[in-house]
Amino acid sequence: MAQSLKAKRQVFRRLKDRLRSRYNVAVAEIPDHADLWQRGGLTVASVARDRDALVRLFEAVYRETEQILPGQIVETHSEFLDSTDGGPRSSFEDQL
Repeated sequence: MAQSLKAKRQVFRRLKDRLRSRYNVAVAEIPDHADLWQRGGLTVASVARDRDALVRLFEAVYRETEQILPGQIVETHSEFLDSTDGGPRSSFEDQL
């Protein structure tokens, strides 16, 4: 991935910008590993009318991330909130 904190931030900035522009999602770096160059995490969030659309969207986001950072995704987690909570929402988290 990167050999310094500065390089990691550049990689993450490019990745976040690309995911935002291609998939119209919200992307933020997880603060847990923000000061480590060896490790990092991103949270990706979106809103849709149905869960299937979100699943397809996050599968595409995963594939795109894997293309940019091959072999670097260690863990993923998805969480869906249904319409009883105000509408279908989801967040997708990658540990890189």
